[in-house]
Amino acid sequence: MEKSLTYPPPFKSNDNRIMDIKINTVATTPFDDQRPGTSGLRKATTTFQKPHYLENFVQSIFNSLPTLDGICLVVGGDGRFYNREAIQTIIRMAAANGIGELIIGQGGILSTPAASHLIRKNGTDGGIILSASHNPGGPDGDFGIKFNTPNGGPAAEKITEAIYAASKTISKYRIATADPIDLDSIGETQLGSLKIRVIDAVSDYAELMQTLFDFDLIRDYLAGRRMIFDAMHAVTGPYGKRIFEEMLGCPEGTVWNGEPLPDFGGGHPDPNLAHAKALVKEMFADDGPFFGAASDGDGDRNMVLGHQFFVTPSDSLAVLAANATVAPGYRDGIAGIARSMPTSAAADRVAAELGVDCYETPTGWKFFGNLLDAGKITLCGEESFGTGSDHVREKDGLWAVLFWLNLLAAKKQSVADIMLDHWQTYGRNAYARHDYEEVDSDAAKSLMTNLTAKLAGLPGSTLDGRTVAYADDFSYTDPVDGSVSEHQGLRIGFEDGSRIVFRLSGTGTRGATLRVYLEQFTSNASDYSADAHELLKPIATIAHQLAGIEYYTGRSEPSVIT
Repeated sequence: MEKSLTYPPPFKSNDNRIMDIKINTVATTPFDDQRPGTSGLRKATTTFQKPHYLENFVQSIFNSLPTLDGICLVVGGDGRFYNREAIQTIIRMAAANGIGELIIGQGGILSTPAASHLIRKNGTDGGIILSASHNPGGPDGDFGIKFNTPNGGPAAEKITEAIYAASKTISKYRIATADPIDLDSIGETQLGSLKIRVIDAVSDYAELMQTLFDFDLIRDYLAGRRMIFDAMHAVTGPYGKRIFEEMLGCPEGTVWNGEPLPDFGGGHPDPNLAHAKALVKEMFADDGPFFGAASDGDGDRNMVLGHQFFVTPSDSLAVLAANATVAPGYRDGIAGIARSMPTSAAADRVAAELGVDCYETPTGWKFFGNLLDAGKITLCGEESFGTGSDHVREKDGLWAVLFWLNLLAAKKQSVADIMLDHWQTYGRNAYARHDYEEVDSDAAKSLMTNLTAKLAGLPGSTLDGRTVAYADDFSYTDPVDGSVSEHQGLRIGFEDGSRIVFRLSGTGTRGATLRVYLEQFTSNASDYSADAHELLKPIATIAHQLAGIEYYTGRSEPSVIT
């Protein structure tokens, strides 16, 4: 297969034509590694390029659905290498399986939150999203696929398990023989009985944002002020250009790296201090912009920066919750807040002040879905640079950036001043995540097993002068449907409000990633200007020694600190 990185590849135009097809049934055998994780199935791109691999998983999705006859699905991806080829395969398989309609983002480009919006807006039967999120792309990078349900959110565990069960017994798949569909021209094509609609998904998403935020206020505020949005050569480039440069009047060049590229320009599309280095350098320059932000591969994550100031995702969720009513879409207040368990407790303090519930869920956006659908929460977020609300059922990077701009325009304060005011009201939850990437899987599992065995004896003990209040393997009971999710991470909390969390990540494709989350609460005003990593050094030492990180992983330092 040709591995050109030219974007977009030249496909023959078939738009607005009725095309005949030949349906083929292809014999196949199962692969033993197609169990979806918290964000679908992610593997090296070369794995998906194996004969039958993608087709097996797509057919397993189809086989797990209640019916295929005449259903409508949204399809799109983050533009990474193999995105277009995969979409063409899905189209041919949908035609052969009796699906009625596919709604596809122009160019095959569709951010994950935009896909969620399209599913909800059009009342479809779900969607197939092609993305490995923040993982690197290209021929030697990663690829991913996941199914989202009719509420617009990631499939619940019972559905992903059904897909996995189907993948273990699959013996054949159905696929049509047909010319490629033109993905670049907006319009409709009929492929056998399948209707294919290629749409301008950017306009749909921009219209949704206008219902939530005061674009006039933001436009006036931005006039004469410099900001940067780094799209990281990923999916949000077209969205950012439309919203910031066209609709909000920012000058051309406000959006950095705005052209989606199959290999993300050789970069790592993860919006954090480690991978958005050029943006961070610009923001911390003496003459840097007043505001900066970045988004990831599929547009669901965000990083927010003020001039010489980094906002942690945990703090971002708390600040937006505390100030939600400045935005028109949230003027009536919020029903509640949810955060993933490793995310800091800053949002809990806001919820208590507002008199609303705050839910602690496992990592994985699908756990917020039931709470959102039941109206129990309005805002939710994860420490892994994801924030969102009830407008879709995914985290949403651009939404978070616009919320911050609406807040800045309403408060007429700097990002740093807004954060200082917040800490003076609620106290500060200093926070960091230490990632040990691509460690030996067996060693990582041994570390977790050994640490789990210590948990029962920790409460009441003292570690470096801190008394342990609780230590457990986090289990979550869904307050809506009663489902139980166990073994979601090891928590060690101290009486002074500090906390350590250990998890093995499910989003990598090589080895294991050990994530260590560090949190220190302080209400000492002198700590508000201190570097978070300095505040966290004592608890980081406890975590390192307690878990035997260097002994098990061979690493004395994390790969990435965010």
